[in-house]
Amino acid sequence: MPDATPTPTFIEPLAPGLVPPQLAIRTRKIFLEDFDLPVDIGFHDFEVGSPQTLRMNIEVWVDAAHFPRTDTVNEAWDYDFLRMAVLRLVEGRRFNLQETVAHAIFDLVAARAGVVAVRVSTRKPDVYPDCKAVGVELSSF
Repeated sequence: MPDATPTPTFIEPLAPGLVPPQLAIRTRKIFLEDFDLPVDIGFHDFEVGSPQTLRMNIEVWVDAAHFPRTDTVNEAWDYDFLRMAVLRLVEGRRFNLQETVAHAIFDLVAARAGVVAVRVSTRKPDVYPDCKAVGVELSSF
């Protein structure tokens, strides 16, 4: 019976030797953009127990050794992990401050192998009628 395991396909440059050195890849970023989820957040009496939309952006810069070199799932940075870890973090939990949520997500991501930089932002889009959103951002740079 033949082995059903696919052979990894190495990601080869489309134009080997034609990309000038100054255009060599220097950073690798993975992101989750405008991730909206209901979060029990806020310290005002009217906010407690009434989940609000919290929009999150998570950017993760990864070193070359932890970025896929073959076209296989087992080398990929798992977006599902990132999304599900954030969902588990906020699910059934109450927060007073966006700063607390952002810091918890930042720590969760920064602890992963291969991460060289992180930026996490959270914002509440429904707080003021004359503002698009209010929020916080944490970054390692």
